Amino acid sequence: MGADTGGQEDEHPAHTVTLGAFWLDVTEVTNAKWDECVSANVCRPKSAAVRARPEFNGPDLPVSGVSWDDARTYCTWRSKRLPREAEFEKAVRSTDERTYPWGGDRPTRARTVFAQSHPEAVGTHPAGRGPYGHDDLAGNVWEWMEDEYDPWAYRRRGAAEGSPGTCDEIRSTLDDLRRTGRRGFTGSNPIPTECEHSIRGGAYNYDAFGLRATNRVHHPGRYRIPMLGLRCAKDAVKAAPPGEARDAGDAP
Repeated sequence: MGADTGGQEDEHPAHTVTLGAFWLDVTEVTNAKWDECVSANVCRPKSAAVRARPEFNGPDLPVSGVSWDDARTYCTWRSKRLPREAEFEKAVRSTDERTYPWGGDRPTRARTVFAQSHPEAVGTHPAGRGPYGHDDLAGNVWEWMEDEYDPWAYRRRGAAEGSPGTCDEIRSTLDDLRRTGRRGFTGSNPIPTECEHSIRGGAYNYDAFGLRATNRVHHPGRYRIPMLGLRCAKDAVKAAPPGEARDAGDAP
């Protein structure tokens, strides 16, 4: 997991992570699937701002404009959970340290959705599938992770299990970065003043470099923005329903 060079400092160093077996949904959650949860009076509708944009509202488009709590509620309703950062990166890279889900070649329009103004229907770029057959692991929309964002997660005692620090440890790190005049690691975004949540996978509005497998980005859990959605995971204690999830392995 991670890298020794390139990218941002919060992606360093490369290190081995051992994970239990898990399932990860093959695709991002669609508007149609989200609406089932809304109709069941469990989930709230996605943000009004996103609902007002037709290019985000087709049934097979990835749902976006949902908060971290919204995403968690949905996955729980499906008897699943949000994935952890380490699980997501494992699904993208397998054990060969590839740069993108499909390998080392740069993104193209045939492989993924990037550098444009809106997402596209999930599962429509088979050339970009990951090593375990997942769609849209890079591009289309960012995906909420279970983890809180910890810029020094890879240097902590829990790194070998893919675990970030506690919120108190994270806040202390963020305070130290500000005190020493450091900048954040997500483009021009400032260093957070609260414990934010990690998001992974890149999005339709990102450039090719931003779709790299190790890229770590974060937002406050309350954000409901057009470029941020989700997919669900679950522990591999029994076979997943056909078509809903795919095993991403349990190797480091």
